[in-house]
Amino acid sequence: MRQAVTPAGVERRFTVPSSGGIEPPAQIYVLEAQAAEALQLGSATREENVVRSTDQPLVAVVTGGSRGAGKGIALALAAAGATVYVTGRSQQEGDADLPGTIWATAAEIDKAGGEGIAVPCDHRYDSQVSTVFERVSREQGRLDILVNNATFLHDELTVRAGFWQKSPDLVNILDVGLRSAYMASWHAAPLMVKQRSGLIAFTSSFGASCYMHGPAYGAQKAGVDKFAKDMAVDLRPHNVAAVSIWMGMLKTERSMRSLARSPDQYADFAERAETPEFTGKIIHALYRDPRLMDKTGGVLIGAEIAREYGIQDDEGRQPPSYREMLGGPVQAHPAIVD
Repeated sequence: MRQAVTPAGVERRFTVPSSGGIEPPAQIYVLEAQAAEALQLGSATREENVVRSTDQPLVAVVTGGSRGAGKGIALALAAAGATVYVTGRSQQEGDADLPGTIWATAAEIDKAGGEGIAVPCDHRYDSQVSTVFERVSREQGRLDILVNNATFLHDELTVRAGFWQKSPDLVNILDVGLRSAYMASWHAAPLMVKQRSGLIAFTSSFGASCYMHGPAYGAQKAGVDKFAKDMAVDLRPHNVAAVSIWMGMLKTERSMRSLARSPDQYADFAERAETPEFTGKIIHALYRDPRLMDKTGGVLIGAEIAREYGIQDDEGRQPPSYREMLGGPVQAHPAIVD
């Protein structure tokens, strides 16, 4: 059973009855807020303030990198000299309604200063996901950053209607978007645990907290936030971090198409929206932060972390946080139930 090491007088241990879905003899460790930082899982020591090596280029996997947030994140990592594996289904123009392919992204990564490696992958299929990480292990022997970004976005996602009035296929976001992120993390974790370093990042949004695009979208975003929180518990003893990043409005191919069609309706959008590269800069800064483990398990608002690190978007813009308008992340309770 996992051991919790806490300051004397702080730990309160409860045996939980079988009712409520928790089987005995499960134990809950409830820590006072001021002692949560002292929790150590599976080890009596904890590595902190680790300076990660800059002697060799970063190795990253960015899922869903044909276009949008994934492509921008990959290009930002490339600007830092990273070797970036980009996954996706689009292999030639016309495969999707929007422009972009994994091969085009890989070529742009090369031009940006990194090494781009396109890997065709339909994240619905575990065998294809497994092949991605087997290749990374074989060719690189390590993995520094995984960005879980691949997401199924239905054409009716933003239609203003009740969920029962839209296609039931919207729920596929819980397959490619939620389950797929779990499986990619499952494959990435052993590589990172072995090297005792790494960052698993999930792209999320304020839809995890407020109503946004309907229940399926909200469940996927809330789900990856919970993945970050709980995976961090398992990964902390191995000095591997997991975070979820709430992005703001994004200048993606999809949104820019809408802007072109209705410029008056989206007049304010261009001034406030983030470039997809903005989140990539944040992820790189997080990984390079020697105090990264202080943020593990966090659900982070990208715009706020950018201010903390002094990161600006294109043309020196500082994208706003929408915390006051849309709400903020929910604080995880420090209890641990095995």
